[in-house]
Amino acid sequence: MTKGMYQHMRKSWKKHENLKDLLKERVTVWRKQHTVEKVETPTRLDRARALGYKAKKGFVLARVRIKKGGRIRPAFHRGRKPSKSGHVHFSFGKDWLWIAEEKAQRRFPNLEVLNSYPAGEDGQYHFGEIILVDPNRPEIKNDPKINWVCNPANRRRVLRGLTSHGKRSRGLK
Repeated sequence: MTKGMYQHMRKSWKKHENLKDLLKERVTVWRKQHTVEKVETPTRLDRARALGYKAKKGFVLARVRIKKGGRIRPAFHRGRKPSKSGHVHFSFGKDWLWIAEEKAQRRFPNLEVLNSYPAGEDGQYHFGEIILVDPNRPEIKNDPKINWVCNPANRRRVLRGLTSHGKRSRGLK
């Protein structure tokens, strides 16, 4: 049985050494960009297509940078720090891609988050690409596969934990 183009792309993403070098170069450029950056084309086309991305008007991609590591408790303001209360190594309890989706939603308030996938990482940051949809575009309203986003009940779904990473973080999947 022959494999399709997207299966070859997925396989090359997982295995090739040349891709690691290319990703290393890309990450150094991404590190210098803004935290939420609008992207023209997906880094991982196979993954973006599997999650619902289409190369047409109304679909927007954003790359989000999230700092690695645990949450640090806020500093103590009055008196000394109690000896038994820790300051670091607190788990945030949220998937980093869910946090990235929320950042993208706040940066683009007129769009809706469809889904997200990891795009790369280095020692300091995670980078994820977020697929956003404009529910006011006629191309989206006329497409029966994606026009459910136009329903007012689906507004701000990422902030309510209704995307796949939000559900996973809340223990629903």
